[in-house]
Amino acid sequence: MTAVTPAPPSAATGPEATRPAPPARTGGRSRLRTAAGFAFGAALLFAVAPLLLSDFRLALLAKYLCVAMVAVGIGIAWGRGGMLTLGQGVFFGLGGYAMAMHLKLADAGPGGMPDFMQLYGQLDELPLWWRPFASPWFALPATVLLPMAVAFGLGSLVFRRRVRGAYFAILSQALAAAMVILLIGQQGTTGGTNGLTDIKGFFGYNLDDPVNQRMVYFIIAGTLLALLALARQLIQSRYGELLVAVRDGEERVRFLGYDPASVKLVAYVVAAGMAGLAGALFVPAVGIISPALIGIVPSIEFVIGVAVGGRATLLGPVLGAVAVAWARTALSERFPGTWTYLQGLLFVVVVAFLPGGLASLWALARRREEGGGVAARRRGWLPTGRRRAERAEVPAA
Repeated sequence: MTAVTPAPPSAATGPEATRPAPPARTGGRSRLRTAAGFAFGAALLFAVAPLLLSDFRLALLAKYLCVAMVAVGIGIAWGRGGMLTLGQGVFFGLGGYAMAMHLKLADAGPGGMPDFMQLYGQLDELPLWWRPFASPWFALPATVLLPMAVAFGLGSLVFRRRVRGAYFAILSQALAAAMVILLIGQQGTTGGTNGLTDIKGFFGYNLDDPVNQRMVYFIIAGTLLALLALARQLIQSRYGELLVAVRDGEERVRFLGYDPASVKLVAYVVAAGMAGLAGALFVPAVGIISPALIGIVPSIEFVIGVAVGGRATLLGPVLGAVAVAWARTALSERFPGTWTYLQGLLFVVVVAFLPGGLASLWALARRREEGGGVAARRRGWLPTGRRRAERAEVPAA
């Protein structure tokens, strides 16, 4: 009598046998989509925009892209880490002033003083803390490292004491207000309310030349793509998953043996470095840096752009920041007296009806399409072959 060997689980019969095996999850398709997305963005920024936009509009786009760099960092700190950073103007200003100080000294020439110091007549010689910024080898790293150092010092004090939520947001906003008061009070060394203006050169290139202005735009566009690639790598890494876990359950992460303060500190410092780099590139693009560009209101506008675009996605903060900045320019040109109300209405509408930001439109469209397919199956509207395939994928009750 021959023994009957039971079939292995993979040889099951019935509806389970006709169900197709789930596709293997590999990163090849994801990497292909990412490469295609970056290629499309590069073509849009480096070919389409310079071809279609005038020099004035291209300079405005360069300004918007600098704001988008700040939004990338906020997307990491707020969207992934849950830290509502209302003081990114501080780090934006630190990077901007570091770059502007170097460019003003370069315009003044060896041994010279910036023009505003001579105008105010309060100083006879260059202050000691200005002198290192005459060297590009000091000024360029300072545009990124100085904001990161300040963020590291502040974050170490705040996160170790488990300050979070609204308290962290208010504290970061108070830091922006304190920096503005400090800059305005030091008129002889920082330019006061006017800031550092009339910047004419950028490492030997005349910024009044449209060709050089386009060069600055290309540098800004390339830097934005590089920051997006860095942000994606950070989000897709194990650290990115840990950052989301800290956002959703900080006490559970601490129970598992991780230090949530260190995890949040890394995201906060990275966001500060991105903001500082954006401020440094903002200076040659616009030719000015002042306290009005780094205070409480600009810091809130950074967050508004991220919220409108969608803070939980990679491209959402970039698209939202550019859209809000463009809307502000367009509305101010057409409605000079009421554009602030229209901008506020735009923010309220997006937050009320699209909590996930503009980036959630694609997900909503896909969900509606899937819902339409389910309704069609219930009514028997699908073709016969497709209905058979759908029935084959659904196991019998």
